[in-house]
Amino acid sequence: MIDVTRDGDVTTVELRRPERRNALDLDTCTALREAVVAAGSDGTRALVVTGEGTSFCAGADLTGVYGDAFIEALYGMLQTLTAAEIPIIAAVNGPAIGAGTQLALACDLRVAAPTARFGVPTVRNGMAVDAWTIRTLAAVAGAGTAKALMLGGDLIDADTAYARGLADRLGDRDAAVAWAHEIATFAPLTLAFNKLVLNSDPSDAAADARIAKGFDACWSSDDVREAATARAEKRAPVFRGR
Repeated sequence: MIDVTRDGDVTTVELRRPERRNALDLDTCTALREAVVAAGSDGTRALVVTGEGTSFCAGADLTGVYGDAFIEALYGMLQTLTAAEIPIIAAVNGPAIGAGTQLALACDLRVAAPTARFGVPTVRNGMAVDAWTIRTLAAVAGAGTAKALMLGGDLIDADTAYARGLADRLGDRDAAVAWAHEIATFAPLTLAFNKLVLNSDPSDAAADARIAKGFDACWSSDDVREAATARAEKRAPVFRGR
């Protein structure tokens, strides 16, 4: 279903349903959500999500998508990824279709292999995705790209995704993991604060309170003092997240 591995401060979660091209079912959504929650509490500094074999995620498993339990599990998992304080990178190693593109969008950063493909073909199957998915797609890749996928039923390749901002870098899983290790050396409180601001609804008063608290936490942290000390000592800072 999934495989979780830890390498220092980086955790990698791999979807393992190659016989279904890593399509998401209820159990996989639940396991992925639980893995992200666990990584957020075990000292992981950055997380990579990828797929086994030649597909990142072929979407929802059409043998069992028509039910409230699956919908709740899918969107609960996507919300958990966006709410997690640690940065999450999607290593898109192949097609990311439908819920696969949703999964990639729920991650903070996307590294696309040459075989990556993105599409949300709801116009071809009569289904629908939530407003968050469509708006996030437009915010990340532009309204034109969002309309091409959501109205025109387009499928875009890795180079096009990179050119339009849907992919942040081109590369394989190793490149994504290397980036995660670099990010894992950054200041955790600042990463969490930046992610919170980027993913928050500007009209959410509760989010504003968390943002203010996170801002103060950064400026009063041991890490900000460690950075100043490291500059004076001409060395790389060692951040502790406190």
